[in-house]
Amino acid sequence: MDNDVSAGSTTTVIGRLALGVTLLAFGLGHTDLIDGVTAADAVSLAHYVGGVALFVAGLLALRDRDTADGTAFTALGALWFTWAVSAGGQVSDNAAGLFLLLFALVVLPLALAGGDALGRGAHGLFFVSLLLLAVGRFADSAGPVKAGGWFAVAAGAVVWYAATAALAHWPTALPRRAAGRGVTATG
Repeated sequence: MDNDVSAGSTTTVIGRLALGVTLLAFGLGHTDLIDGVTAADAVSLAHYVGGVALFVAGLLALRDRDTADGTAFTALGALWFTWAVSAGGQVSDNAAGLFLLLFALVVLPLALAGGDALGRGAHGLFFVSLLLLAVGRFADSAGPVKAGGWFAVAAGAVVWYAATAALAHWPTALPRRAAGRGVTATG
């Protein structure tokens, strides 16, 4: 792939925008960067944008035979929806950690296979985020939770860039050196 970006399907762009915004809100809520903003403040966005809209985008992608984005969007949409509707309930730190760990296990194959490099990178960052959040909940420690929030912010920024790049025709790959060019030995 060269540094040009394919236009991408409308479904992919919409799905990536939904995922990117949800990850940014969810991540920022865990970082304590903005005074008074917590992960709980992302619940409505995660419910409708990350849950419903992302799930529908996934179904449309599957209809278009885009199995990589279709699988990612429907699975993540269902998990965001579940997180949002259960966010107000009282659960133990261990139960919340287990949910985050299971969520990470769904994201791991998305990071390892299917889709383009930006998608795999974003899913990889999100996987690390979920692992850190799970560890933080199991250990009742704010440090891993805050770090997990930053990884979610990074994942959201990568997904947002991928969607915006498709719309704006920005590059999505680093330029490669031509074979045989580069550093030459003198002597």
